[in-house]
Amino acid sequence: MLLYGIKTCDTCRKALKALPNAELVDIRNAGLPEDLLRRAAETFGSALMNTRSTTWRGLSEEERGRDMLALLRDHPLLMKRPLIEDGAALYLGWGKDVQAALAA
Repeated sequence: MLLYGIKTCDTCRKALKALPNAELVDIRNAGLPEDLLRRAAETFGSALMNTRSTTWRGLSEEERGRDMLALLRDHPLLMKRPLIEDGAALYLGWGKDVQAALAA
């Protein structure tokens, strides 16, 4: 199980603590693999983008209007975290629904 996020994110830390078999991939350093980025965009659509982040607020209106995949390639910290890859399944965030699905 791979957890894509950043090591300083409280939500990612909570998920890692609850998922002892998960391995953190720090997107700040590693970015997101292209195939995973495309799969996540198809699965979650615009929910993949965190428009409440400080990175988002720092973008100009012109930047914000760019294609979502291009923005996430250039600014991986715009992704809602964590993105969890468990085999073929993808999960986004660390809400009650994701916690319940991964606890089973």
